[in-house]
Amino acid sequence: MSRTLLRTAQPSARRSAPGLAAGTLGALSAVLLLGASAYLVARAAEQPPILYLTMVMVGVRAAALARAASRYLERTWSHDASFRQLAVVRTELYRRLTRVAPAGLGRTDRGDLLSRLVSDVDALQDLPLRVTQPLVAAGVAAVASVAGVALVSPAAAGVLAAGLLVAMVGGGALADLLARRGERALADRRGRLSGAVLDTVASLDVLVAFEALDGQLERVSRLDDDVRRTERRTATTAGLVAAAVSLVSGATVLVTVLVAAPGVELGSLSGPQFALVALLPIAVLEVVGAVPTAVVAGRRVRASGDRVEQVVPAVAPEGVVVDELEEEGEGGGRDDRAEGCETEAAPPAVVAPGEVVLRLEGVSARWPGAVVDALRDVDLEVRSGDRVVVEGPSGAGKSTLASVLVRFLDHRAGRYEVGGVDDSRLTSAAVRRAVGLIEQAPYLFDESIRQNLLFARDTASDADLEAVLERVGLGAWVAGRGGLDARVGERGALVSGGQAQRLSLARALLRGFPVLVLDEPTAGLDADLAERLVADVLTAAREDGTTVVLVSHVAVPADLVTRRLRVEDGRVVEATGGLGTA
Repeated sequence: MSRTLLRTAQPSARRSAPGLAAGTLGALSAVLLLGASAYLVARAAEQPPILYLTMVMVGVRAAALARAASRYLERTWSHDASFRQLAVVRTELYRRLTRVAPAGLGRTDRGDLLSRLVSDVDALQDLPLRVTQPLVAAGVAAVASVAGVALVSPAAAGVLAAGLLVAMVGGGALADLLARRGERALADRRGRLSGAVLDTVASLDVLVAFEALDGQLERVSRLDDDVRRTERRTATTAGLVAAAVSLVSGATVLVTVLVAAPGVELGSLSGPQFALVALLPIAVLEVVGAVPTAVVAGRRVRASGDRVEQVVPAVAPEGVVVDELEEEGEGGGRDDRAEGCETEAAPPAVVAPGEVVLRLEGVSARWPGAVVDALRDVDLEVRSGDRVVVEGPSGAGKSTLASVLVRFLDHRAGRYEVGGVDDSRLTSAAVRRAVGLIEQAPYLFDESIRQNLLFARDTASDADLEAVLERVGLGAWVAGRGGLDARVGERGALVSGGQAQRLSLARALLRGFPVLVLDEPTAGLDADLAERLVADVLTAAREDGTTVVLVSHVAVPADLVTRRLRVEDGRVVEATGGLGTA
């Protein structure tokens, strides 16, 4: 499932080659250091002339220096390559996010999503560092060691090859068996813990007000204990595998001694050579001992990759509108359904009053992963200047209708036209230039009021900003806070819910959308504030001639409405005219 993402996480051969070469040299130097040291000690015990020891002494010193230098270079080069590639992975993930959000993320908990896009993405850097690097170094060191021992004692080389095979294949299989469930379970439990922590921090005031903080903290503590127990089992797994490899190492040394000893008696193997072939397996198996650890790390990387792929897949789920990114000013791209069709740059920006601006004919739609349509055979016409109120019980399909209108969610059947142009001939970016959305919880950046408005139109003057704030009923409030430079706080923490909605409305009016879709803008507000906000929104729309589709659960003054729709069980079951006029 995560193969595409794992390929992205692995640096290119050109970038990873220096680190792999340095790591392999370090592994070979470690093996050579022990082998040469064993030979030197045994040969020195025979008290030959110092000239016979000089070359071996130089080899020991060279191996020691090469080991230290190569380890430093390996860490420097391999980490540099990994971190650079991690930036590529993050860029790819955010590109995917722009393709699937928001419709493709609707069922993912915010805390779990944060864990997947931070902790699980960070875990992907282990692929080149703790999986590829150790496997390459161990493989080269194992082959070179067996070949070197074979020059001295073919029988000892056979024993070493068998021991290495058991350690690498058997140890890797054991590690994979023990870690198969543990790593995925650990990643999932960390995601649930992150979600609980985020919920606690984000809802701290509500938890305190309703005296529910202790219960929430107890839940966080239970999840933390669960994560700790899982981590302990994972650590136990690593310890068991390391113990098994140590046993194989000892057994290999013992069998090598038994096999090579007769050669000393027969004179085919000298004492220093015997020490070399007897002790060399210790160094080689220490290097090869990283293979089971790499297998466990590989399981961890794959589990993290799978979790990330679940929320940001390379191929968007069915129902999510996807646009390929194009150069600015070219309409933002084209979606999958427009393939092979002539794509309009944009729907008509201005539609004559009374003309149809939005038309749905037999439209059905469902959310990604759902098996039942949330909208079924919906017919709807919205004319320029209309102020349409969409009512209905929770879960009836009102928000689904809003998502279809702004092309966050694709329709499975039927026809949708914007300004008389079929949406299959339009990019979603082109539709959203004509149809704007104000959500239940509009996002405000941790910037000044001015900057939050300039996101909509960066050429607007302060006079333009003050005028639009006055139109949405925030003129006096902004002046009382010190003007446009007043900050709104992180996610609008320094403003109330009603003020955040009005700022969002001001931003939309400043953008100049011909059609505005408001999805429950009064959610979370008290009744009086909600009624005033709805009245102000529709009044401002009537004065500007902006077409409005308002999804609302509060009473709406009849004189401000041109049409009312009632949605139940995904169908428009009632459509009545309002008392107002377009």
